[in-house]
Amino acid sequence: MNHPSTQAGIPNYIKAIRLINIKNDECDFEIGRIPIRQHINTSYFFAQTDTSLQYSSHPAPRRQYVITLKGKLKFTVTDGQTFILEPGIILIADDTQGIGHTWEIVEGTEWERIYLPLDEDADDHFVKDTV
Repeated sequence: MNHPSTQAGIPNYIKAIRLINIKNDECDFEIGRIPIRQHINTSYFFAQTDTSLQYSSHPAPRRQYVITLKGKLKFTVTDGQTFILEPGIILIADDTQGIGHTWEIVEGTEWERIYLPLDEDADDHFVKDTV
């Protein structure tokens, strides 16, 4: 039987970062992964290139996957920690309360992305890294 993390040498996960709310509705993040070939319970998607929220603190408007097609960004959470988001890393936005997060484009001038809103009771399939 194949190991759960690989099949014929191909990883069965894609890197993911999840924005979450912690105490007092502050925003934090977790690094992990989601399994590939996983059905995501969503009813629609939309694409966006708008950058008007750059540098503005805001929570996610809903639980959603954010798939970056173009752009490299730095996200900052409540306590000042940062992470880099770029194509190949799935963002799960689940910080729907409080002041939220900020982001800024660090390479180029555009952020092309697709949003996959999650149904309210849908599992986001996120597996937090233990290291």
